[in-house]
Amino acid sequence: MADWARRLGLSREALINSARTAVATVASLLLARSLKLPEFYWAPISTIVILLSTINPLTLAWQRFAGTALGAALGALIATFFSSNWIVYGAGIFVCGIVCSFLRVGSAYRFAAITLSIVLLVAHERAPWIVASHRFVEVSLGIAVALLEVWRVPGTKAG
Repeated sequence: MADWARRLGLSREALINSARTAVATVASLLLARSLKLPEFYWAPISTIVILLSTINPLTLAWQRFAGTALGAALGALIATFFSSNWIVYGAGIFVCGIVCSFLRVGSAYRFAAITLSIVLLVAHERAPWIVASHRFVEVSLGIAVALLEVWRVPGTKAG
């Protein structure tokens, strides 16, 4: 390890974790931009969420993937048939929790609620199903890159 890193009190693990996170998030960013995803920044954000979590990356990836899929689908369905207001939004969050529980993916509820919120509350120029599918692809891309990095550099700790 370099003397400057040792003098700063940086461990080898911290250096490796920082480097792998930087490489993976830049890869997510470039992939999402190359696919011309409209809100490409969700890919590197998702990579960061998975790589820097204190829980098992595979567990978190599954939660984020399932929650994003559910929240995107439910958000698009609601936005297609109802105009957005606080009652519709609150009901959507409630239904989201019930559906997650029913499907036995309660741990994915927070990600489903976040995605539903983005689909319902953020002003978009495109149809709800297009917005929802973009969100799903952007997040899934970030998850995939994070998992590839976890498998590429086994044995390093998250966050």
